[in-house]
Amino acid sequence: MKKLRLKRRDKAAKQAPARITNETVAEHRERILAGGRRFKYPMQYAKHRLVFNTILVTIVALLLVVLMGWWQLYIVQNTSTFFYRVTRVLPLPVASVDGETVRYGDYLMYYNSSAHYLQRSEQLNLGSEDGKRQLDYVKRKSMNTVTADAYAAKLARELGITITSDRIDKVINEDRDTANGRISQETYDASALNVLGWSPDEYRQDVKAKLTRQDVSYSIDTDAKQKVDKVIGLLQTSGPDFDKIAAEIGGEGDGKAISGISGLVPFANRDGGLSAAAVKLNKDEVSGVIKTTTGDGYYFIRLLEKTDTQVSYAYVKIPLTEFSKRLAALKKDDKIKEYIQIPEVQVQGITNDQP
Repeated sequence: MKKLRLKRRDKAAKQAPARITNETVAEHRERILAGGRRFKYPMQYAKHRLVFNTILVTIVALLLVVLMGWWQLYIVQNTSTFFYRVTRVLPLPVASVDGETVRYGDYLMYYNSSAHYLQRSEQLNLGSEDGKRQLDYVKRKSMNTVTADAYAAKLARELGITITSDRIDKVINEDRDTANGRISQETYDASALNVLGWSPDEYRQDVKAKLTRQDVSYSIDTDAKQKVDKVIGLLQTSGPDFDKIAAEIGGEGDGKAISGISGLVPFANRDGGLSAAAVKLNKDEVSGVIKTTTGDGYYFIRLLEKTDTQVSYAYVKIPLTEFSKRLAALKKDDKIKEYIQIPEVQVQGITNDQP
């Protein structure tokens, strides 16, 4: 029987490599290199594709992170420690006033501090209905505070007003004097952390903001300065009858001159420096004009009584109103833009549209 030849074996036999000689070595080398090139070029194409895909995935991931952050901050209004730290690093806006950016981190600093105080000191359940209403009020109060601070910072730059580190140190140093004696810096910092939830840097930021607004308020209020001059004239002609002087100065609303008596208060009473000034007076002596460190107006005081630890004084106050008037005008002209929604709420007779 005739054997059948297998074509597969014949084909394999035909493809068997020829014998390599000196004359065929170059041809053999080229054949080997040509076989490798078909793997090289597809790999180069795959490498470029990999880089493109990596860049595309990175961009998409960043967009998702940005969108998630925007949703959490501006829609959900997440106030967690993580997002607070993010806003302290990134200058994200929560509002603008007359073109000045109001930082989200500053807003959260005051909001979280108030929430911390309500929870720790007032033992308020923030998840209750009353707690939620209180937090809505805190939101408005915090927004008003940082908006006013941002506007004050803008005016300070225009007026050339600066707050030095030494001045901040001086305020904090004086604040360490209490009715029970002087406390250490460590105790002071621990108290700020426990009551307000603030670190030393955050507390210094608050002091700087208050000093800036105070200096700006005194600088721009020419009407109050004119009333001070009028009080000085009345003291020289009519004597230290503060009730009569306040009535003579007059005024309307928040700008009305006020007279009153402090009652017995400690030497280190937190009244903007009025008690400290009264201690230096003799009985019935009248002080010169005093700019309080609270920045609420000009004062003249007359010492009524002084004991070993307490002091009582009469006073007449010329309020500062120009800064508040300018802020109100900006709001009326729609030059204050807020980027988060804050519900209207009323707590204990106070509406949340008040500064």
